[in-house]
Amino acid sequence: MRIGVCTVELYLPDNGSLKGKRRVVKSLKERLKNRFNVSVAEVGNHDLLQRAAIGVAMIGNDAKQLNSRLDKIVNYIESTGTAVLTDHHIEIL
Repeated sequence: MRIGVCTVELYLPDNGSLKGKRRVVKSLKERLKNRFNVSVAEVGNHDLLQRAAIGVAMIGNDAKQLNSRLDKIVNYIESTGTAVLTDHHIEIL
């Protein structure tokens, strides 16, 4: 069994409040859960209004398949346009 973990750093340029950040992050988390059937959590930058860090985890048997699915998730986040993806890191354990 393999575990795939992806950490994504986001920049929210139009955000000016904690409430706005919460709305964007919660919406993105729910879309990722529903579309890709993965576990998602906000894992960092809690005190910054225009930055967010999201962690995505999934389990599978094949490392290549996990890496491919996590790449698709990163591409999906970039394509949503709700936040600017500034960095990401994929790790297969």
